[in-house]
Amino acid sequence: MPLEYAADNESGIRYVPPRLPSSYSIRGFRRALASVDSIPQFAILGIFSGIVTGLVILAFRSLIELPLSFFLEENFEHFESLPLTSLFVLPVAGSVVLVLLFTFVQGNSRSVGVVHVLERLSRHQGYLPWRNALIQFIGGIVALGTGHSGGREGPAVHLGAACSSLLGQSLRLPNNSIRILVGCGAAAAISASFNTPIAGVIFSMEVIIMEYTVAGFIPVILAAVTATLINQLVYGNSAAFNVPSDIAMESFYNLPFLILEGVVIGTLAAIFVRLIRRVYLMSPASYWIKMLLAGAITGLLALLSPQILGIGYDTVNLAHTGELAITVLLLACACKLVATATTIALGVPVGLIGPTLFIGATAGGVLGFIGAAFSPDLAAAPGLYVLLGMGAMMGAVLQAPLAALMAVMELTHNPNIILPAMLVIIIANLTASQIFNVKSVFLTQMGILGLEFRQNPLSMTLNRESVASIMSRSFERVNTTITTQEANQVIQDKPTWLLVDNDTTGRPAFILRTLDLMTFLETAEQDEIDLAEIPATRKDVTSILLQATLTEALDAIKESGLQALYVNRISAPMIDSVVGIITREDIESYYQ
Repeated sequence: MPLEYAADNESGIRYVPPRLPSSYSIRGFRRALASVDSIPQFAILGIFSGIVTGLVILAFRSLIELPLSFFLEENFEHFESLPLTSLFVLPVAGSVVLVLLFTFVQGNSRSVGVVHVLERLSRHQGYLPWRNALIQFIGGIVALGTGHSGGREGPAVHLGAACSSLLGQSLRLPNNSIRILVGCGAAAAISASFNTPIAGVIFSMEVIIMEYTVAGFIPVILAAVTATLINQLVYGNSAAFNVPSDIAMESFYNLPFLILEGVVIGTLAAIFVRLIRRVYLMSPASYWIKMLLAGAITGLLALLSPQILGIGYDTVNLAHTGELAITVLLLACACKLVATATTIALGVPVGLIGPTLFIGATAGGVLGFIGAAFSPDLAAAPGLYVLLGMGAMMGAVLQAPLAALMAVMELTHNPNIILPAMLVIIIANLTASQIFNVKSVFLTQMGILGLEFRQNPLSMTLNRESVASIMSRSFERVNTTITTQEANQVIQDKPTWLLVDNDTTGRPAFILRTLDLMTFLETAEQDEIDLAEIPATRKDVTSILLQATLTEALDAIKESGLQALYVNRISAPMIDSVVGIITREDIESYYQ
């Protein structure tokens, strides 16, 4: 880069530092992110998202586990060591704290979890409010720390997505990159929670973003890897579950048992989703009654099966090793299903991914005992049915079979598990979706809340690009009435468009092509020209922000009934500038 010099009072010359290329500035970074092809910039975002999410999830997990480790024997999940009275009182006390917490929170700020993330992606381009994230953080700690039946993965997804979204919002990044950041945060959260980066990536692409693109994969993968490394620095590289690595199908004679397991788990998944819907529709309107009811139901069920309190991963590990009796497994499965469905439907800020693994594991353990009783020589080890039950329940409830398969693979590091896992997971998915006509639990929840998830191929394509990527920067801003001399000066710069301001308001009113003005000037005789009157094709305009996606631009055009937009960049409150022009033809040319 050549050096620049200028006059100086003493030496006669002074050094002027060269300006950084626009690509190295924050403005250049934003401009690059407007296009889906900006892989290096998206990769940087993925790494930062992974760092932020990994640290937040560490804090969230620690604040749940540390208090529990002080008053629970053996480990922070061993609620079975508590006396009977405490089994009931603890979740009720948690509900009381949640009531006090939410008393000071407005209704919209109570929306938390994966459903909240999907709704903000669908209707708000992934802009997640910090208040909801704070409520999720505090509420999740209180609920899980007091034994409410739920998982930390759902809250983790919300926290990861929110932190990543807020990172993008603080940097005023284009909305298409905000959406990718949300996916990065979700992948990082799942990866850090289970120590399963591949499953985190697939979950994000299959459940959150709902599309597979190269531009999306790279930052999401980097976010998942980064968050996993941060988690491993603190908790080591062991998986969330102690799964035997040598489990296998052993014999093709096990196929009938596996098919049966797929059908049973798919049926349980359908019951679980429908129970959530039924409880929600029957629940009282008062928030404090909902919380207290959730605590009471969980406490009563805990008297029958203490294993259902909290996350319950210790019970899942015992099921893998065959240390639990069939009656314990059966009772834990039934009580966990009812307790979790009730807790979720009544609005307790916990997740449901962990409980689906618990339900699947205990149900699989029961089926393993039954298989061994009928055919002890042919049946596989109980751990196989437990593991496959986990994957099948997760895949059927979320309607995310690939994410479930990857989770099973990463938990075992055993390629021999692929065939039976594929079979059971797919059968469970088909049973739930085709026989019982059940959708994904998250889409079901959105439907219950009247939040229809809007996703179609066109919007998915247009959401990948920002208006900055295709807008025309070749324009000149002029008044409605100009002199012939001013018109000739404008023409000399050869802009594509003229953005014409309203003489009264001073705001842009319409656009016309410079070519139309040039044609008029060839025969014009008057000194003043009214651009609203000359023969030309004029397009009325309205504004749109620079961060907007092409989907937002097309929606703005349709809602306004106009054919063009001028693009605003807000540099400070009440201070903006026009940086581009985008027409309906520009958008249509992009996706056609």
